[in-house]
Amino acid sequence: MANEQLEKLKHQKYVAEKKLTAAKHREKQLQHELKQLTRSERTHRLCTRAGMLETFLREPTVLTDDDVMELLTFVFHGEAVQKKLNMLIEKRKETGQPDGG
Repeated sequence: MANEQLEKLKHQKYVAEKKLTAAKHREKQLQHELKQLTRSERTHRLCTRAGMLETFLREPTVLTDDDVMELLTFVFHGEAVQKKLNMLIEKRKETGQPDGG
């Protein structure tokens, strides 16, 4: 009888370990899927916003990356722009709206 109980407990332990291994594997899969989704969202956001930026550049193919960075640095260092940016950020934080477009 004690042997039967011991075997039963060993089997239960084996089953529990298998379930734990499967759960850990599933967790790893879900983390990978989340990372992929986050990366896809970021890529979409970058493409969308880069397109928005290009609509304001008269000749985007003529300007270098350094030219665009210089322009953005100039624009975003303005006091009025910083105030507006801070206001928009606070508004989004208060409403809890996502950053998507």
